[in-house]
Amino acid sequence: MTTSPTCCPWSPRSRAGASAARALKPLESLAQPAFIEGRYFDILASNTLARALSPRLDAGGNQLRDMFLDPAEQAVQPDWKFVAECLIANLRRSVGTDIDNPRFVGLVGELSLASPLFGQVWARHEARGQRGTLMRFNHPQVGEMILNRERLSIGGAEGLMLVVYHPDADSRDAHKLPLLASAGLPATSPRTVPQ
Repeated sequence: MTTSPTCCPWSPRSRAGASAARALKPLESLAQPAFIEGRYFDILASNTLARALSPRLDAGGNQLRDMFLDPAEQAVQPDWKFVAECLIANLRRSVGTDIDNPRFVGLVGELSLASPLFGQVWARHEARGQRGTLMRFNHPQVGEMILNRERLSIGGAEGLMLVVYHPDADSRDAHKLPLLASAGLPATSPRTVPQ
């Protein structure tokens, strides 16, 4: 199945933009769900299979916002609270001392007001990096899937990561990916996060 990313939001004129644009090529050819995320967990591009896994993995979305504010995303990821805690700890580590960045201030402010749970977890002041881990999905069309998540730095594009979900070889989940690919979109209801 040929996958195509959503539109590229980077300017190819900058060195980082050119590196990020080059990252779209492997994204298009991956046979696993994959997307490119920014420093604040904004989705910058994704392949078709990522959007079949969750329509919220589409350019313009934000994983933190979806985890804390979107019940449909929480239903797809039964371990969403654990995942959200990891995202917050990684956000703190990623931001470091750059706490005056308007994007960071706006995102943390919005989530602090909209989600008491975000405020509780944020108040822990935990900072740690993400590493490869298992992710459990409860997909409405193919059932439960357990996929490995890998985050890979994109060379020359500071703060951008290629995230790939992949099953263990010959597992039942490996056999579900082709079903997911042929199931069509949307996998769940459209984005319902209040704007």
